[in-house]
Order: sequence, then C-alpha cells, then structure tokens
Amino acid sequence: LADSEWDVVIAGGGITGAGILREASRLNLRALLVEQRDYAWGTSSRSSKLVHGGLRYLKTGQLALTRASVQGREQLLAEGQGLIDPLGFLLAQYEGDGATAGRLVYGAGLTIYDLLALQWSHRYYSPLDFQMMAPYISPTGLRGGFHYQDAQTDDARLVLRVMREAAGDGGTALNYVRAEQLLLDGADRPVGLRLRDILTGRSAEAHARVIINATGAWADNLRVQVGEEARIRPLRGSHLIFPAWRFPLAQAVSFMHPIDGRPVFAFPWEGVTLVGTTDVDCPPPLENDPSITGDEVAYLMAAI
Repeated sequence: LADSEWDVVIAGGGITGAGILREASRLNLRALLVEQRDYAWGTSSRSSKLVHGGLRYLKTGQLALTRASVQGREQLLAEGQGLIDPLGFLLAQYEGDGATAGRLVYGAGLTIYDLLALQWSHRYYSPLDFQMMAPYISPTGLRGGFHYQDAQTDDARLVLRVMREAAGDGGTALNYVRAEQLLLDGADRPVGLRLRDILTGRSAEAHARVIINATGAWADNLRVQVGEEARIRPLRGSHLIFPAWRFPLAQAVSFMHPIDGRPVFAFPWEGVTLVGTTDVDCPPPLENDPSITGDEVAYLMAAI
C-alpha cells in the first residue's frame, strides 16, 4: 500500500463503496477499497432485503427521489437476475385507517409509482379477494387493499457480486483493514488514509488524489477529521424471523401498526418470513453488533 499511488481510496465495503470501486475500476482508475470487517458487514447485510422504488417518498412529495429509486430498481431487475427478483406487495386497509380517503390517495400514489416505471402493476381488491391472496390476514375490519410490484434481494450476495466485478476490472479490495485517520497536507487537505490491519495490528499509509467516505453509519469518524460537524444519528430497524411453515406467505403484506399507525410488513425471503421493522436509536459503540430489545419484540408481536 505504501509503495502505491492511488487515484481513489474508498473507505467502506458496503454496497455504496463496492459500486464506487466498480465504476472507478471501469474508468481505469487505480482504486483501492478498505473495509474494517467482512464486506457488507454493516448496513448492507442488515437491510429489509427489499429493492423498492421509494413509494414512501411520494408521501413527502419527493418525486425526483422516487423516480431515481424506481429506475434503479428496474435496472437491477434487468441486470441482476437471480440476485434481484420481483416481489408482489399487498397493502391492506382496515377500518380506522381512513380507508375511503386512503383508497383514493394510495390509488393515485400507486398510479404515479407505476408510470415512473413504465408499467401498470397495481390493482385494488375487495376484502374477500384480498383474503384469498393473504389467507392468514385478520378479516376483522378489513376494507380490502392494493396489490403492486416491487423487488427483493440478498443484499450481502449483491455486494460480493459487485465487488468481484470491480476486482475483475482491476480494482483492489481489502477487508479487515480499518481507515483510522485522514492524512492531511500543509493546507489541511486530505491526501490519504492511515490504515490498520485489524488481525495483525500492522499499519500503513495509502496516498490518493481522492478519498471517498462510504462508511455509512460510521461516516462521522472521518468527517470530523476535516473540521466538519457530526451529522449522523444512528438508527436501527429490527426484524423478527419465522420459519416459513410457521408464518407462510406467498408475497409481502404491508399494513398499519395497531398502536401507532406506522407501516409494518411481513414477507417471504430465502425460506423464512421476515417481519419488520422498528425504527429506534442505536446506542454506541457502533462497532458492536446491534440487537433487538424486548420492547421491540413486543411491538412487532403486537402487529403480528
């Protein structure tokens, strides 16, 4: 590392870092990526496994973000068959959810959602028809619901696929190497990273024209070293995992939580059923593996 001059050094081996490494390598740049643990160890192996088009962004009027998400989903579906697969989503509506207005609002939102993807996949179903597609859903107060198309993935496998493609194009990736400190020149401009081998404790310096901070929830560790304020508020979303025989589903089902009205979902993935998600603060240190709390278990079980 010390004997090489890099065009780009990327800190972070999740999907963001892997994608940047691949694109940099395809541009014939000398690119190095370092990851402090296994590739995809952080956020990119702990997602809800969904490749969604950002339906929720429409609610806040973020049309451009929804368009970008939909286009990204469609590109992944076209290029990553076997890693990204279509997933039908059922959106249940119950009495007390504002079902009449909700049907009009969700119908309009799903129409825009489909048009951005140049498709027409959504449809409204009566309570009886909805129950046929989701036979385990509670019939009490069910007013029907919508069906629409999204997608899902094995997030860690996707990261590894992109990383291997980057390596095939000449990129260099090292895991169990932590980006500990930025190297600054006389004008306090970043010119490299001091790296540490987690397994042996050895350190080295990697100099580069460009340093990219793709560390996700850990971004403030490097950001504050150039005089910027810390901006990350680490959150976690916990899930419950059930054997498919215990909680059988043919497609995803989304509904409002009975306590606070937040949308929650259950869907099949790799032989299990995932139920999620919570949205709570994740206390430091971030190097520790996050874990679910008893309160979160109770919250998700109340939804189930």
